[in-house]
Amino acid sequence: MVRKFLFLGLILISQVTFSQTAKLKTPWADSINFLKPHQEYPRPQLVRNSWQNLNGPWDYAILPKGSLPETGYAGKIIVPFPVESFLSGAQKEVGPENELWYEKSFDLSLDRKGKRILLHFGASDWETEVWVNGTSVGVHQGGFDSFSFDITDNLAPGKSQKIRVRVWDPSDSGPQPRGKQVKSPKGIWYTPVTGIWQTVWLEDVPQDYLSGIYSNTDWENGVQVFYPQVNSERNELEVEVSLFENGVAAGSFRGKANNAIPVKINSPKPWSPDSPFLYQVKVKLWDGKKLLEEVNSYTAYRDIRMAKTSDGFQRIFLNGKPLFQYGPLDQGWWPDGLYTAPSDDALLFDIAKTKEMGFNMIRKHVKVEPARWYYHADRLGMLVWQDMPSGDMGNRWEVRPGVIREDVEKVRSAQSETIFKTEWKEIIHEFRFFPSIVVWVPFNEAWGQFKTKEIVEMTRDLDPSRLINSASGGNFEMEGSNVVGDILDLHNYPDPVLPDPKIFGEKSIMVLGEFGGLGWPVEGHTWQQKDNWGYQSFSSADELKARYFALIEDLAKYIPLGLAAAVYTQTTDVEIETNGLMTYDRQIIKIPIADLKKMHEKLYK
Repeated sequence: MVRKFLFLGLILISQVTFSQTAKLKTPWADSINFLKPHQEYPRPQLVRNSWQNLNGPWDYAILPKGSLPETGYAGKIIVPFPVESFLSGAQKEVGPENELWYEKSFDLSLDRKGKRILLHFGASDWETEVWVNGTSVGVHQGGFDSFSFDITDNLAPGKSQKIRVRVWDPSDSGPQPRGKQVKSPKGIWYTPVTGIWQTVWLEDVPQDYLSGIYSNTDWENGVQVFYPQVNSERNELEVEVSLFENGVAAGSFRGKANNAIPVKINSPKPWSPDSPFLYQVKVKLWDGKKLLEEVNSYTAYRDIRMAKTSDGFQRIFLNGKPLFQYGPLDQGWWPDGLYTAPSDDALLFDIAKTKEMGFNMIRKHVKVEPARWYYHADRLGMLVWQDMPSGDMGNRWEVRPGVIREDVEKVRSAQSETIFKTEWKEIIHEFRFFPSIVVWVPFNEAWGQFKTKEIVEMTRDLDPSRLINSASGGNFEMEGSNVVGDILDLHNYPDPVLPDPKIFGEKSIMVLGEFGGLGWPVEGHTWQQKDNWGYQSFSSADELKARYFALIEDLAKYIPLGLAAAVYTQTTDVEIETNGLMTYDRQIIKIPIADLKKMHEKLYK
């Protein structure tokens, strides 16, 4: 029986993968178990022991919009890799005129007695409808936030169950957030991503259960304030939150469900890039003396704010001290998986290498990653600036600093505004848990930028604990003599620049949100053979290193003049862009890590 299963598995892997052609592969591609890819628990912020992973082979079909897959499916696709990717085994274009269909039959292994069964999607781009055993359980719009359905009442008797999924993605034909995806990739615009691109999974929960949790640090009082969300409004329910430091109790508090839970910490240990200490957290849901459930989580005691240093400039303070933040623009693309990393090890790799290079920050650029990416950033001690994925572009970019006109911002339709606001709210709600995230970035440059002041105020209301960079390199709106948001952010290629300290230095954090873009196409490690692109191109590692080090020398001169942070473009090459510190396949690091680390150390002094 075991031999037969392995044989069938090898046949399936061959049919799904080896018939496809990869433009470029990462080191992890050849070691993937395509029957069970991405088996790690997908939600590290709220961990339950009883769950079931549905990743692996599904049936799929690409059909004209409005059609049904009643005549059968085209073949197998490997979830959670997007259909356009090599690792999906399909590697097919979809387009806005078509819909992508999935179907999977499986045996439910979870406990159903007295429980609710939840079906989770990490992310699916863009409009997703789900059927369970022939009944539609809901529709979700959004390509970057997770969503769930309670499918308890739709389950069939016994173990055997069937899920069907329909996905429609208009790509750059629609107004929805899409980042850098376009139907016709070129330059800085990349291959479209359609359908499921993060883990699909099930879990069983009690009738009343914890649906989420996040926390903020009350720095002055040594308190970590938790905000547990419970699916029930019953007044008798209570939540108990207990913190542990390496297994030793460090504080606890019990209070009403869906209310703030302040936990006083004994001798709190701050989290920072140099010391990324995480507290283990146990969360219990009580109905009087009856324990309904217990889940595991974690937290970090860390404070981020804007404050003035003795030189009169506004800077970013971490845990009461100013810290210059420097990191790469990180787009999170993979040549074999597109939006989806080949494995969890691959997901970790980019953060780990960035840390080894001496960066203390990453700007996650117009993409939102799976929860495990932020978990790794939390564990390793990497600060994160989180962009909102862009969309509905076409407005003007005003290049004169400090000037804003009504015709510069995008005039969006009511539908476009609603789509943006809904998904941005969901992203903040979902990812405010992660302490590594210290800055929200609603807009990149002028890409779809609209109603900046309103969006900044909405962001502040949703999460007052973090800084806001209203438009990185975009049209920074003025309210009186102040920039809307906390940060004034310029982009310039290739050389570093500084916003005018006389105008902005006393009231805004001054940031260089993008610079560099030095390109070197490494032969044998590019997306295409020729016509690759960088803001400034070089033909050798020595040339690239010399120019990069000159940029860092110039950057360092701006720090005592008020520069508080900078972002270098970029972590890796992406498709025809060859301006990464690593090649797109992650095989080559273009400048020695030790040299980068030594050079970057001077920025933090």
